[in-house]
Amino acid sequence: MSPGIVVAGTDTEIGKTVFAAGLADLLGANYWKPIQAGLEGETDSRIVARLGGLSDDRIVPERYRLRTPASPHHAAEIDGVRIAVDALDVPDTGGRALVIEGSGGLLVPLNRTTLYIDVFARWRCPVVLCARTALGTINHSLLSIEALRHRNIELLGIAFVGESHPESERVICEIGRVRRLGRLPRLSPLTASTLRAAFEAAFKSADFAP
Repeated sequence: MSPGIVVAGTDTEIGKTVFAAGLADLLGANYWKPIQAGLEGETDSRIVARLGGLSDDRIVPERYRLRTPASPHHAAEIDGVRIAVDALDVPDTGGRALVIEGSGGLLVPLNRTTLYIDVFARWRCPVVLCARTALGTINHSLLSIEALRHRNIELLGIAFVGESHPESERVICEIGRVRRLGRLPRLSPLTASTLRAAFEAAFKSADFAP
């Protein structure tokens, strides 16, 4: 079993990067974003380093850095790059835990034949599924849970991001038969210290053990 934990999402722009920063800090883990699509401004790796308080040696370099902010397969085509999925192997971290952040939702294509979830299945890493608490999350979450189980991918649990919606969270966990790991509220201000405090209040490190 790989020491990696995949942070996946039910959709894009739901707070996976902030969650990954808090999780890496909580677990004392390294962080890896295999494919970064969009290089203008602060990349996800730099956001995690800043918010998680991770030193540079705990940030594993991206395997692919694509200029275009788009789905990895499309960004690669625009940039004239071919994503070789067979080369996307989990890096050796010397036994240290590794938080791996995907891109967008689970079924994001990496090329014309391979989805990100197919790579997750090959890695055999457990997955933490991040879900926003806004309207529509029940459908997105249950579809994502079904997709993971269809591929026999270990699901550690679901982490909600956003304002409290107890009924939506309850329904997802009951129907999806999935453990609720906790909920990360939207933080203002969002800093390394406020994220650490929120994570320590909402999550337990033992829940992320495979």
